[in-house]
Amino acid sequence: MRILLTGSKGQVGQCFKDRLPEDWELIATDSKTLDITDAASVLNIVKSFEPDVVINAAAYTHVDKAEEHADTAFAVNALGTENLALAAKAVGARFLHISTDFVFDGSIPHPVSEHQAPLPVNVYGHSKLAGELLALNAHIDTVIIRTSWVYSEYGHNFVKSILRRGLEDGTLNIVSDQVGCPTYAGDIAQVLLEIAAAPQFPRGLYHYSGKQRVSWYEFARQILAAADKRNPQYGEVKVNAITIADYPTPARRPPYTVLDTQRLHEILPHPVPETPLQDTVDRLLA
Repeated sequence: MRILLTGSKGQVGQCFKDRLPEDWELIATDSKTLDITDAASVLNIVKSFEPDVVINAAAYTHVDKAEEHADTAFAVNALGTENLALAAKAVGARFLHISTDFVFDGSIPHPVSEHQAPLPVNVYGHSKLAGELLALNAHIDTVIIRTSWVYSEYGHNFVKSILRRGLEDGTLNIVSDQVGCPTYAGDIAQVLLEIAAAPQFPRGLYHYSGKQRVSWYEFARQILAAADKRNPQYGEVKVNAITIADYPTPARRPPYTVLDTQRLHEILPHPVPETPLQDTVDRLLA
């Protein structure tokens, strides 16, 4: 199996490399080694390597900065995705792409399925939705995985932020009226591996996330409780619940983006057990 991976230094990309089977061949690229907004460069590397699967884990993920830098967000998340899909099509490779729960406005207070019409409320969400549509239109053999609230031992994420700020500040004010499902990047990577390894996998949109729905406030408390098992200082951190209105940001956030993941779980060749939050916290504190 030959895989071309973009975004290899991001959370999902790093976890994917950690889990790569020994007999698979991988070209792992990042923004410094492959500019996915450059169609010619993308096509050249794909034609040179001739992968069986192209996996796009690259994205412009700065939600607030995207409000001021919409051109950059759309160049990476929309045009870059289309470039990769077209290049995959040119060599007969499958295209796997990571998208986001932020394609929804969060107004429906129950898990949203793939059939729910998307309605982004910020530039980042619009750019990711545009990438989905362009990829599906460009290459029939495209699989898109929407996920949410990604965390891991790599990169910048909420878990790392809470562990750092908890000890630095002693008191944290965390939004309690925004609800979603935290998802470990390693589990997303394992889903990608299962799909890539399958001889055939139905094209289209799928949702995948962790099973537990929580607010950011509840998630922060869970992180600190897990950390307290290794360092009692975390048990002394005070967490105050605030509202989205109390914490204004340049970009609007959808208040409820719990994903209905049943369709993907039913069709995956092998189940992917959910990695406990405790495992990641332990690795970060070890």
